[in-house]
Parts: sequence; C-alpha cells; structure tokens
Amino acid sequence: MNNILIIPARGGSKRIPRKNIKLFKGKPIIERIITKFIELDIFKKVIVSTDDEEIASISSNAGAEIPFLRPKDISGDFVSTREVILHAIEWFKSNSLEFDYVACLYPTAIFCQPEDLIKGMRILRELKNDTYVFSATKYPHPIQRAFFIDNKNFSKMIYPNNFLKRTQDLEKSYYDAGQFYLASSKTWVKKINFFDEAKPLVIPRLRAIDIDTYEDWEFAEILYELIIKEKIN
Repeated sequence: MNNILIIPARGGSKRIPRKNIKLFKGKPIIERIITKFIELDIFKKVIVSTDDEEIASISSNAGAEIPFLRPKDISGDFVSTREVILHAIEWFKSNSLEFDYVACLYPTAIFCQPEDLIKGMRILRELKNDTYVFSATKYPHPIQRAFFIDNKNFSKMIYPNNFLKRTQDLEKSYYDAGQFYLASSKTWVKKINFFDEAKPLVIPRLRAIDIDTYEDWEFAEILYELIIKEKIN
C-alpha cells in the first residue's frame, strides 16, 4: 500500500523537557511507539520528522526512517501539526515520491493500538472524500453543565439554561484524543481543519491519555503497568 506513517517529534518540548525520548517504563517513549507500529503492512514507510539529532538516532535504531532533519523554522512552539506533515509531503514530492494516504501519529500516544490505525485507514478508504479520520473519546460529563470560575472565585454556569435538565437528556460530547490523524495527501494539503465534517474514531476514555504534564506521565506509567499485568494474567 502506498501510504506513509509520520511521527512528529521535535526536541524542544517545554512542559516535559525531552518528552519524546524520556524513558517510559525503561525505554524511550518514541521507541515504544515505533516498535509497536513499524510492522504494520498498511504503510510503505514509517518515518520520524524531527529537528533533533538524538531523537533521530533513537528513532533510527528503533527501525524508523529519518529521511531529513526538520528545519528549525517549523520546529517551534507555535508550529502546527499540519505544517509538519505538509513539510514531509512536500519533501517527498520534491524527491519524486508521493503517497495516497498520510497518517500522523504522536510519539507519546502510548495507548494507541495498531488496530486503531488499521480501522481508521479502512474507514478513510470507504469514505472516498476529502476528510480526516482522527482519534476521539467521550467527555465523562456533559459539557452543557460546565461552569467557569470568575475573578472573584465564584462559579458561573456557561449554559445556565441547562441547570434543570437531567444529564442523561443532554447531548453526548466528544473531544480529540490527541493520538492520530489520517487523510489523503491531497486532503492534508487542501483542508486546514481536522475536525470540520471529519470522521472520529471513538476509543475508550481509558486509552485516551494525552501526556502533557509530569502528572499525566506518572498516571500513564501506572495505567500501562496495570494493562500489561492484565494481559499477562
């Protein structure tokens, strides 16, 4: 299949420094991601897009390709995922190689499973239109009952008209699980918004752990160990 899996992994993560190669249960987390997905036969190539030599070395040793080092101007804090993917698409195009479908998988999506990408790619091929398939999960509580805390530390309902409504009568809401985005090459080029008329692949909330803080990391390691023990037993 003429598809590519791109793992974007810059070196300058701020909230957890060197997050993409931080040891997760004894191994760099990106190594765990690469070894889990490298054998998927739905991808012709598995590459890591990085600006960092150490990340490149670890990723290469794990089996991923490092066709280029990402330029610094698309490696900063405010560079979007789409910009990184477009750079890779254009780099390969300039080297006479184009792909039908492009998958983006984050290097800390430790609970993403190969079958998620297999199912997502199947959904994408069946849709036959210019859209994205992405990982999503359900909010644990209806967002229509949400509130904020004002500058005097008092609560204010965002949707006060919903106060008397039962939670079971409110519409279910979902959010981006932050694991993967799948689309054709032309969709990545043409369509900016991942979520506008896209197809969410809903995963269990227990697997939708977005690792952004040390607290997230610790929780993910505990959960990972419990899941491994459950599989062994």
